[in-house]
Amino acid sequence: VQLQASGGGLVQAGGSLRLSCLASGRTGSLSAMGWYRRAPGKERELVAAISGGEVTYYRDAVKGRFTISRDHARNTGYLEMTSLKPEDTGVYYCNAAGIWSGGVYYGSVYWGQGTQVTVSS
Repeated sequence: VQLQASGGGLVQAGGSLRLSCLASGRTGSLSAMGWYRRAPGKERELVAAISGGEVTYYRDAVKGRFTISRDHARNTGYLEMTSLKPEDTGVYYCNAAGIWSGGVYYGSVYWGQGTQVTVSS
């Protein structure tokens, strides 16, 4: 599975961005996927995930502001980010073909290359 993430950029606080993750190489690789971010000086953390059955998970800090979705016809996953805050700054990575169990997404070995999101105050 190859994943290509895009859509990051520089935005002012309160602004919006939509990240995309194009998957190739295996049918159904977006059955379960997640978006992670690595903020400066911090560990990579799961931000949002979606199961094959459309169950979603969001980190508390982004609930109500971020929306994860997929377009299976385009083999693309999305992370819609609104009301962005400076603390949302980081490199965002998509992960796909992971395992969803007990409401928890367990990432696979398949990662996109990361896309930088910078939110200025």
